Amino acid sequence: MIKDKVVIITGASSGIGEASAKSLAAKGAKVVLGARRTDNLKRIAADIERAGGYAVFQELDVTKQSDNDEIVELAKATYGRVDVIFLNAGVMPNAMLSAMKTDEWHQMVDVNIKGVLNGVAAVLPTFTAQKSGHVITTSSVAGLKAYPGGAVYGGTKWFVRDFMEVLRMESAMEGTNIRATTIYPAAINTELLTTISDHAVADTMQGIYDKYGISAERIASVVDFAIDQPEDTVINEFTVGPANQPW
Repeated sequence: MIKDKVVIITGASSGIGEASAKSLAAKGAKVVLGARRTDNLKRIAADIERAGGYAVFQELDVTKQSDNDEIVELAKATYGRVDVIFLNAGVMPNAMLSAMKTDEWHQMVDVNIKGVLNGVAAVLPTFTAQKSGHVITTSSVAGLKAYPGGAVYGGTKWFVRDFMEVLRMESAMEGTNIRATTIYPAAINTELLTTISDHAVADTMQGIYDKYGISAERIASVVDFAIDQPEDTVINEFTVGPANQPW
């Protein structure tokens, strides 16, 4: 059941994070929103509250462990517990390796990998102690198949796939009942393309998204489904894209 579950969402200021926050809140979840753009978070929380839902927010840089720790504490201080953390923050400044955009390589590692590690580290002691909890992550179809121009981005998403599978296995071994779900979106119409600084790659990907892109609300419905399953049910992988996608 979604109703009354306390759900932390990172990368909640737009796109999949915003859509998931609004959808979960509409179904009775109490959402805790984190992202760097607090103006957006304030607007989203106000929209949720006007619709009769529950939402709190705070500024969150997922690359900082202290920020991740603080949003878990905010959830517990406000609502008394944490049931789910949706680690959704990510960047995708794709480029050919020969472009040598090394700063962007490190940015992707910091946000897409370390952001997941920091979020799990922040919530794992709570989930372990209560012997329940649900970790959801946003990977990508690039975490299942290699694409030119996406070597580093894809590598970060392959990491997420492996990490989450091991989390699921270790939870089963240790009897902590922590559920692990990884979502592999294809072309989703969000602001992710705006993180691409290589104009040629951005133009190519925009063409793909124009043809095959689907809405962030489609991913939000998958998040809803995963959370709504019985506590003894693990839905550990979803690949989500348009029916006519070529990859």
